[in-house]
Amino acid sequence: MRSFIAASGAIVAAAMLSLASLPQDRGAELRSRFEQETNPVQKAKLLPSLGEAEFELIRKDAEADRLPDALALLRQYRDQAESCAKGLDDTKVDAEKHPAGFKQLQISVQESLRRVDALLVNMTGDEQAPFRDVRNDLEELNQHLIERLFPRRAPEAQKHATSG
Repeated sequence: MRSFIAASGAIVAAAMLSLASLPQDRGAELRSRFEQETNPVQKAKLLPSLGEAEFELIRKDAEADRLPDALALLRQYRDQAESCAKGLDDTKVDAEKHPAGFKQLQISVQESLRRVDALLVNMTGDEQAPFRDVRNDLEELNQHLIERLFPRRAPEAQKHATSG
């Protein structure tokens, strides 16, 4: 009976250790797939899942006061998103008619803006500055993607912005 309890305890401990490393393993596996993918649409479709895993690590780093690590991961996400957008733009596809990739990328970037905003509320002004710089880059990318997905809406939105 003792050997059964000891074996069960070892199994539970091993399971807990593997669960604790799951987000990092998932992130590493997704990052590897993302980096190896050559199709820009497929790459953009991977970014929401990769971004979710990366933002989990960013959040944990920020909560543990490892802001330089969190900022490095946030910059990495921004670079990945910008790389996806460039790859999609280079295809010369009409995103309004063929939104595959563009849509997933825009949703991921929009979600990243929400996540960055949630991080910023717990930081001092000085700590926020570099995070805000990356956030501004993501906001510009989000606007670019919206304009690609909804090109007929872009002039109308500009008209309202200048008349208001």
